[in-house]
Amino acid sequence: MVRRARRINRELAEVYPYAHPELDFENPFQLLVATVLSAQTTDLRVNQTTPGLFGRYPTPEDLAVANPEEVEEILRPCGFFRAKTRSVIGLSKALVADFGGEVPGRLEDLVKLPGVGRKTAFVVLGNAFGRPGITVDTHFQRLVRRWRWTEETDPDKIEAAVGALFPKSDWTDLSHHVIWHGRRICHARKPACGACPIAPLCPAYGEGETDPEKAKKLLKYEKGGLPGQRLNPPQAYLDAGGRPAPPLGAA
Repeated sequence: MVRRARRINRELAEVYPYAHPELDFENPFQLLVATVLSAQTTDLRVNQTTPGLFGRYPTPEDLAVANPEEVEEILRPCGFFRAKTRSVIGLSKALVADFGGEVPGRLEDLVKLPGVGRKTAFVVLGNAFGRPGITVDTHFQRLVRRWRWTEETDPDKIEAAVGALFPKSDWTDLSHHVIWHGRRICHARKPACGACPIAPLCPAYGEGETDPEKAKKLLKYEKGGLPGQRLNPPQAYLDAGGRPAPPLGAA
């Protein structure tokens, strides 16, 4: 299992050499807030919404004293905007009160912030601080069970089981590779098996469309000629032929 799992990761690294977090951010605070907002919605919708939020409230100090009704109006496109407003204002207040307005770089501190769980904390640690972590989102859960890396359903147990298969230094990039593959090819309802680069390694091959031409029609994002989720993606993604996402309200 370890050999097959690591080979899958190596193959995905070749397919997605430019894999990156698909939330736009310029600093740890922006990534923390964006990740909290991404619950129950797409990264694309978050990326279309956060320019307005950070343009008005660029720092924890600004967001901590914001009018909740004004923040709710900005966050309305993200869904669950009242609860998310409470979370982002609450975590901003906690950052100001307990950490001098700085995002902490330790798991045990991050998970104490309102609206921040282990998944969010590992996104921030891995992508803002360079500290390895596994991000167990819905795509990650689905794929690692399809690949029979684990039969666990609890995110914490999945994190532990998959983490044991890989060196700690691989954890952050592994998360990107798996999540990108889940969004683009190995979909929940109609996986594009016939267009999958790791089909020979996949024990679930055949659950989706195996005809190559039909499978190609199921591909999403850049392989389907559509823009990705970031409005401001890394240069490596653009160099590979990826396209930036449109801003909120664009046709």
